[in-house]
Amino acid sequence: MLQVITDNKQGGVFDISEIVTGATWKTSRIGKPGSVDLTILQDANYMVSNGDIIALKWDDVPLFYGYVFTIGRSEADTLTIKAYDQIRYLAATDTYVFKNKTAAAIVKQIADDFGLKWGHVVDTKYKIPSMVEDGQKLLDIIDKAFALTTINTGSIYVFYDDYGKLAVQNVKDRVLELVIGDGSLMTDFTYQQSIDSDTYNRIKLVRDNKKSGKRDVYIAQDSNNIAKWGRLQYYQQVDDNQNEAQIKALLDQLSKLKNRETKSLKITALGDPTVRVGSYLKIEIGELAIDQLFLIEECSHNFAGDDYTVQIELKVV
Repeated sequence: MLQVITDNKQGGVFDISEIVTGATWKTSRIGKPGSVDLTILQDANYMVSNGDIIALKWDDVPLFYGYVFTIGRSEADTLTIKAYDQIRYLAATDTYVFKNKTAAAIVKQIADDFGLKWGHVVDTKYKIPSMVEDGQKLLDIIDKAFALTTINTGSIYVFYDDYGKLAVQNVKDRVLELVIGDGSLMTDFTYQQSIDSDTYNRIKLVRDNKKSGKRDVYIAQDSNNIAKWGRLQYYQQVDDNQNEAQIKALLDQLSKLKNRETKSLKITALGDPTVRVGSYLKIEIGELAIDQLFLIEECSHNFAGDDYTVQIELKVV
């Protein structure tokens, strides 16, 4: 059963579960705050204001903790409410200069600077040599730090709001004990293989050489895939302090990450509160010869009366 609790921050705590007619909780692994959209019956005993706290649970399992940002009214005697988790406050822009800081340390520093709460933040280990971000959105800065960490280490991390506290985890530690597919929760699917979004078969890295006054160029390419797909080039200028061994290691890492098709899968299934973005989920679909783990990129939990369904966007990594 869905439980919806609100708090007006002035001592007024209300359980509005009985007047909620529909709810959707959406999360994304990269670039967006978690959000909740509620439709509720208007009730003379309940008033809602922007900034109020909204908390959702399913059978006492914590799902969402956030803040009201939009209230809508209509002649149909219903209210619509949109709330976001703490990550919404990272839409602010500012300027930061980081040197030799991990993505985890960057998260903590920005959170502390903006009065946000953080909880379980694992050590992401890789120290980013330099990041100069002038007038950038805070969430973009954080996402860039995690992207640089993945490019240089191969490790993928998820940054999310864990029921009111910012959190960071390595996705390898988030494997769900759940199988979705043939005969197990799934009601529909769509599948796509693509070389259009994040596939590169030629990696080109350049470094400004202060000693020679020239630009050093490092290239790794897959001739077979170039013949098959055409040349798809990834270009990056690396820090001039990186040595040749570090650059070659980066070339190798980028080749492993980028020189392949991206495979995405969208599934509609019966609801399960353990399904979260940044987690690995076992998928079994005989028609596609799929029996493997996928990483959850986006997720939408939908509640209407006693009906609970989930829409999941996944990819192979």
